[in-house]
Amino acid sequence: MITPARKLTARRPNSWRLTTACALTAVTLTALAACGSDPAPGAAGRDSTARATASAPPRPATLAPGPAGLTPVFKNAPRTPATAAPTVALTFDADMTADQGPRAAAGERFDNPALVRTLRREKVPATFFMTGRWAEEYPAQAKDIGRDPLFEVANHSYSHYAFTKRCYGLPTVPASRMRADMERAFAAFRKAGVEHQVPYFRFPGGCYDKRSLRALAPGGVTAVQWDVVSGDAFATDADAVARQVLDGVRPGSVVVMHCTRSAAPTTERALRTIIPKLRERGFRFVRVSEQIRAAGARG
Repeated sequence: MITPARKLTARRPNSWRLTTACALTAVTLTALAACGSDPAPGAAGRDSTARATASAPPRPATLAPGPAGLTPVFKNAPRTPATAAPTVALTFDADMTADQGPRAAAGERFDNPALVRTLRREKVPATFFMTGRWAEEYPAQAKDIGRDPLFEVANHSYSHYAFTKRCYGLPTVPASRMRADMERAFAAFRKAGVEHQVPYFRFPGGCYDKRSLRALAPGGVTAVQWDVVSGDAFATDADAVARQVLDGVRPGSVVVMHCTRSAAPTTERALRTIIPKLRERGFRFVRVSEQIRAAGARG
């Protein structure tokens, strides 16, 4: 289930809740074909190992615990000075609730391979916030995304049930089960073969409070919100989605978007405008882990 952007922008944050935008960005490596003379025996293997080592992302940074030891919350990176290349993190929510299996079996598509291909073609790094249920439904895709050095996979809960009451009509996870729900998602990622997992958590609907921050604190995660809402949820106008992102992005922004075809059908088309326009403005695409590191986090 995806929360419509109009509801997200209408809901006012309290002191414990960060709101803003939905974003997404991803980047892929281009395969380079060797030419010329044949390499020395074993050279190809050494070269591929070196490339893999060079492209491996650094250990993901996390924020220090918040007040009273609560789970820390990250919204955006520091606004970089004019002399530095501004960065933006595109994030994509892979939403699927625990009870949507029958809909998937009936043919509804909660994935979006074309979106992933676009990110790879454009070499855009991105962070995917995946539910455990999504990883179970699409294990091959979860593994493929999670093994690509361009991408990193973060936790969007197992069930996509809300961690607070009155969160856009989502069913609610009891406080006693919140950490278990999160851990179940990480277990689903491991089972699918996801390699680039990061210790970040995005609350379904973006809804959280002190109770939920307290419940997840022992898990050592950083909660990741956003400062730019793409408005792609249930949108039918790709140009409108692109305009909303382009109007909202600032240096250090985190954009929230979705990679579920049935509920966000225009996102991939919007990316075809968003990516070149942001590059024209001098932005560099990064994963959330780089944004958090830029915020002075611990590695």
